Amino acid sequence: MAIILEEPSRTFSEYLLIPGYTSEDCVPEKVSLKTPLVKFKKGEEPALSMNIPMVSAIMQSVSGPELACALAREGGVSFIYGSQSIASQARMVAQVKQTKAGFVPSDSNISPEATLADVLMLKEKTGHATMAVTDNGQEDGKLVGIVTSRDYRVSRMDLSTKVKEFMTPYEKLIVGDANISLTEANDIIWEHKLNQLPIVDEQQHLVAFVFRKDYESHKDHPLELLDEQKRYIVGAGINTRDYEKRVPALIEAGADVLCIDSSEGYSCWQANTIKWIRDNYGDSVKVGAGNVVDGEGFRFLAEAGADFIKIGIGGGSICITREQKGIGRGQATATLDVAKARDQYYEETGVYIPICSDGGIVHDYHITLALAFGADFVMLGRYFARFKEAPNKLVTVNGNYMKEYWGEGSARARNWQRYDVGGDGKMSFVEGVDSYVPYAGALKDNVAMTLSKVRHTMCNCGCMSIPELQKNAKVTLVSSTSIVEGGAHDVVVRDQNFDARVK
Repeated sequence: MAIILEEPSRTFSEYLLIPGYTSEDCVPEKVSLKTPLVKFKKGEEPALSMNIPMVSAIMQSVSGPELACALAREGGVSFIYGSQSIASQARMVAQVKQTKAGFVPSDSNISPEATLADVLMLKEKTGHATMAVTDNGQEDGKLVGIVTSRDYRVSRMDLSTKVKEFMTPYEKLIVGDANISLTEANDIIWEHKLNQLPIVDEQQHLVAFVFRKDYESHKDHPLELLDEQKRYIVGAGINTRDYEKRVPALIEAGADVLCIDSSEGYSCWQANTIKWIRDNYGDSVKVGAGNVVDGEGFRFLAEAGADFIKIGIGGGSICITREQKGIGRGQATATLDVAKARDQYYEETGVYIPICSDGGIVHDYHITLALAFGADFVMLGRYFARFKEAPNKLVTVNGNYMKEYWGEGSARARNWQRYDVGGDGKMSFVEGVDSYVPYAGALKDNVAMTLSKVRHTMCNCGCMSIPELQKNAKVTLVSSTSIVEGGAHDVVVRDQNFDARVK
């Protein structure tokens, strides 16, 4: 007969945190949300850590280059979705790595014989107002000038005007040589009140740009996550079928960490994928695995060599795996079970493997609960899909701004690679839906609000760090009546629109 687990499968909404003692030093500004991204040995520092416990889901409608940069600026990591061609995914990873290098390669290059119309078309394509004017119109050409939005006025110029007639010519530019340091480049920018500094080699070929806004951006984003070359940290999703070709391309593009994207991770296919990576790259390539929902699944992936392990099956807002297949587990129960296995593994081996709670986050306070239950960070899909930086389309539905949001297991995504069970390369049935989510604006503002709630709640619990919260948090189950009591009740909530009409 089947093994029956008597304990109910519970969600985060069934729990509340109990306040602890708050000292004078326990204020939100002092709370640290730094957390490990990959495994490490006792007494050592992890090779990769994050400044906030948030990563974006490996989904077409969530993790594109723009969102990856925006999240890295706030201290988290995006995993560029793998349900696309290898070349396309590698380009996206490379785009993120090139965005914040300090020395930024030029992707907006134009010939002096081009026209203002060509300039406007290139600006629309790349989104960049600064363009290098090279003798052949290519990045490898000789720099003869630059064009910025200050060099032309569309309303007063003919679109057929040639670039050479309104560009800032090379002889009027202040440039840096190829051996200059970033500090020296920034000093020149400030001394001469420049917005950008072209860096050229001995043959006058453009090497890169250094931008004033990048220096100021760093001051505005003290938690931004950068590698040793001051480039954004970015992850990428892989599958268990074409990893022998995809992994090398992603590593070549600069991916800092990989993650196997699968609906269920307790399988030989994931073990085989990790083994191939270890055989070919050793421990230099970091790869997460999952998803699992119990200690047995965690132990399997830990022994297979995973650098972090994701928890959750069927808890995502667009996931219908539980309806279709009847497998999964409540996210709170799954997180607790896996956290216990993680801690036991750490005691036995001295190796700490971070765990990620993936799915089941409906309210901001669920993030704090997930951390208290033992998660080191959370992976979010619906949450990030709402933001302007996400790659999904902004549409209007019944007069409201919405963003399209679809699951990787939906017919729209056709991501059959993540459901590898050794069969034919196709989807037999869907495990995700196609939907809309309310548009929420910029990532920065929303993440700041969410993390403010997390920090305040941690202070209410008397905890100043995530490890402290995991160790000292007190949690209680709540009844259905308590859940009702927790919101506004027994009153008529004022409708601001109605108040405005009355006035």
